[in-house]
Amino acid sequence: MQAQINLLDDKLLRTKVLSPIKGTVLKKFAEQNEIATPGKALLKIANISFMYLRAYVSGSQLAQIKLGQDVNVIIDGANDSTSNLKGTITFIAQNAEFTPKIIQTKEERVDLVYAIKVKVANSGAIKIGMPGEVVFQ
Repeated sequence: MQAQINLLDDKLLRTKVLSPIKGTVLKKFAEQNEIATPGKALLKIANISFMYLRAYVSGSQLAQIKLGQDVNVIIDGANDSTSNLKGTITFIAQNAEFTPKIIQTKEERVDLVYAIKVKVANSGAIKIGMPGEVVFQ
């Protein structure tokens, strides 16, 4: 009888949904009391305590940057104001790629650019998809 009780307790424990990360729910794929199958996504969760800004640098700028380098990130605020945040370069692409159509550099557009990622601490002011500008120190 105790084995059956332990089995039922184990089954009840497996009905609880726990997230492996602390984050914010971005999208719900299932509702409460809905039957879920193994492997089915229930929620889309993101840790927004920090965000990554994807930027592109030209070949001439590439020599000025390195992994772990601190940079300033400028984001647009309300009423044409800007916010300056600190960021750290966490990724630099090994290979050049063609300039995306939406990217404009300060000098004339170049044919090939290198993608970088900048990790920025988020106090809640940064939203997913917001534009930003990287200023190298």
